[in-house]
Amino acid sequence: MTDLKALAEQAVRSHQQGDLTGAETLYLQILDADPQLFGPHYYLGLMRMQQGRNDEGVNHLQEALRISPDNAGARYSLGIALMALRRADRALAAFDAVMSTGARDPRLFNHRGVALWNLKRPAEALASFDDALALEPQSAEAWGNRGLALHDLARHSEALASFDRVLAIAPQSAVAWNSRGNVLREMGRFDEAIESYGQAIAIHPGYSEALNNRGYTWWSDKQQYAPALADLERALELDPDHPYAVGEILHLKMCVADWSGFEADKARLEADVHSGKRSARPFIFQAVSDSPATIQACSRIWARDMYLESPLAPHDRAARKNHKKIRLGYVSGEFRQQATQILLAGLYEAHDRGRFELIALDNGYSDASAMRSRLEKAFDKWIDISQLSDEDAAAAIRAEEIDILVNLNGYFGKPRMGVFACRPAPVQVNYLGFPATLGAPYMDYIIADKVVIPEDEQRFYDEKVVTLPGSYQANDNKGRPIANPPSRIDAGLPDKGFVFCNFNNAYKLTPDTFAGWMRILRQVEGSVLWLLESPAPFADNIRKQAQKHGVDGARIIFAPDRAPADHLARLTLADLFLDSLPYNAHTTASDALWAGVPLLTRRGHAFAGRVAASLLHAAGLPELVTESPAEYEAMAVQLAREAKVLQTLRDRLKNTRMTCELFDTDLFRRRIESAYDQMWQRWLAGDAPQAFAVKD
Repeated sequence: MTDLKALAEQAVRSHQQGDLTGAETLYLQILDADPQLFGPHYYLGLMRMQQGRNDEGVNHLQEALRISPDNAGARYSLGIALMALRRADRALAAFDAVMSTGARDPRLFNHRGVALWNLKRPAEALASFDDALALEPQSAEAWGNRGLALHDLARHSEALASFDRVLAIAPQSAVAWNSRGNVLREMGRFDEAIESYGQAIAIHPGYSEALNNRGYTWWSDKQQYAPALADLERALELDPDHPYAVGEILHLKMCVADWSGFEADKARLEADVHSGKRSARPFIFQAVSDSPATIQACSRIWARDMYLESPLAPHDRAARKNHKKIRLGYVSGEFRQQATQILLAGLYEAHDRGRFELIALDNGYSDASAMRSRLEKAFDKWIDISQLSDEDAAAAIRAEEIDILVNLNGYFGKPRMGVFACRPAPVQVNYLGFPATLGAPYMDYIIADKVVIPEDEQRFYDEKVVTLPGSYQANDNKGRPIANPPSRIDAGLPDKGFVFCNFNNAYKLTPDTFAGWMRILRQVEGSVLWLLESPAPFADNIRKQAQKHGVDGARIIFAPDRAPADHLARLTLADLFLDSLPYNAHTTASDALWAGVPLLTRRGHAFAGRVAASLLHAAGLPELVTESPAEYEAMAVQLAREAKVLQTLRDRLKNTRMTCELFDTDLFRRRIESAYDQMWQRWLAGDAPQAFAVKD
């Protein structure tokens, strides 16, 4: 008869000496003889974890616990294995089961905190890390994890202090230097952040995450392209699967019109998204893809990865029926002089205060502008959530009993999707800031029109589509003054010649769009293309591209940033606005039409590429919507050559600006309020969100 006890002792010795193959053979031999033994299952579970085979480790540990349900060591190890498999909810249950036995171990509290942090519960995670540190004050790991929780709670000064404690204990911790850099960046201390990332990279030259973070800071916050691209490309070289790095590099290159390898990079991104890889943020992807199905897939990947749903308790319908007005909350990180608010300011002021109470949920900052002052006066209540964690911001919204919560950012600007993931309001709406689905189950509706989202494409939106008559885009017909126009010479334009313009951000320009513009310029002698100035080397790259297409680079003129009234004034000097694909002009298109400049667009296949078509229909100029590159280019040339036709369009814009649908703020107000009212009545009746069209 086999001496199982002797075999077990030999197996454990082999395991401890690092002979995993020999130990495995012995453990399996023992289980062959008696499958109901705890020890072999337990040790095989630990061995599989050592080998990185955590799925098998979980199976063995579960078998061990079936045999001995009260074994705290096996339950704890199971939690560790589940965490490695990113099953934080099950890991937390395992750690809590160990705690219920009265265990007081700093490692247990630390791992439990990590599980809570992964479940987007930073306040509870912080408490668990504090418990760990009470037992082991010199735990660098717990101090670092505590810093991450504080960062998520927007307690940045405390987070920075925690990472400094890590570095006092373990000065060579590259992870702590990197995390410290992230906090400094959030605090606006960009030079110190870059220095901190540099320390992480000096300690660990292959640290792709620190390289990626430093590269992002170089560009986004310091506007320095060369070091940014070097860092991002090095990060991707070190880790070809680094989340979202492929998209970040392509976006960075698009921001400076570096189109080298564009088609290959675009094809890779689209293939990655189709296969479920984390390759591009949705905001970036919209400027690359013209497929609503692929854009939806990208949004779903991002939402699942970044914003795990953790809803609060259900909302009380009976209590909400007592509200005399619908409490309407607008969430934005840009309540200041910014494109979205330029469009919306008039709507806020026009809202029917007999039916709606308006609450601003401010995730940004005051720029002390006239627009900021105007916005503050337009709301009934103003709540600053910029320094609150997602959970605390959601609790504040719930305490206000806001009925309809409108997401004006989506994945653009300073988003707060984590707040919406907590489901703080009964009805949650995606509007204006992000022209695509957010791919998240907790967003109920998206506000659109029949041009940007045709009925047969509603399946590409996780939200239920609410179709407004006319255009979905709000506009302000009284707060957009136009200053006295400068002379062409003062604006940097030639005294004579046709002026084509496009004032979109640089990342919206693609090689195909630009090639079309150059074909137009070649056919219109003496014409120029007027673009918005962007950080170097944008201008140099654009002029080089023009030369490649046989157009003198001097025919490309760059306009510096200006205050809105001055920008609108100089816009009047342009003859024709040329739109881009796959991402149209949005606010910039409305600016052009408001300034009396005709806009020529080509209808795209996704929301972002159909906005200009929507605006032109609402402005009474549907003939400026083309359906093919050839038609688009031919019409641009025709309008440049036929001055009378172009002047007729300009006169129509001038004469109908205050009466057309696009700039009728009160008409739009009535339409969107009808949408809000129908959403709210459905919820009060206990009905699930449903797509509908607002009747005029």
